[in-house]
Amino acid sequence: MNDVLPSSDLSDLAEIDRIVHEPARLMIIAVLYVIDSADFTFVMNQTGITWGNLSAHMSKLEEAGYIEVEKSFKGKRPNTMLRLTAQGRTAFQTYRLKMRKLLDDLPA
Repeated sequence: MNDVLPSSDLSDLAEIDRIVHEPARLMIIAVLYVIDSADFTFVMNQTGITWGNLSAHMSKLEEAGYIEVEKSFKGKRPNTMLRLTAQGRTAFQTYRLKMRKLLDDLPA
């Protein structure tokens, strides 16, 4: 195959949001993108991410301003709710558009 991508096409890949691009965080954001909010257990079950890994990735997403984490109690049990912020929603939409363009521009 002799098709070569111009370097300008590949430069878009260097600008991909690495917070969103990491597979576990991408799964978390994708789940939260389609619903208003979800509790920790729901996200863990939907993504298959372990408790410890989910907690670590949540912290990174919260630090980036991409999710809001609300801790409360339901009765005597702790409850952690996750919600995608407007900034997180925009980051995910931008990521999708950049990845779609990059992949669509690849030679067949």
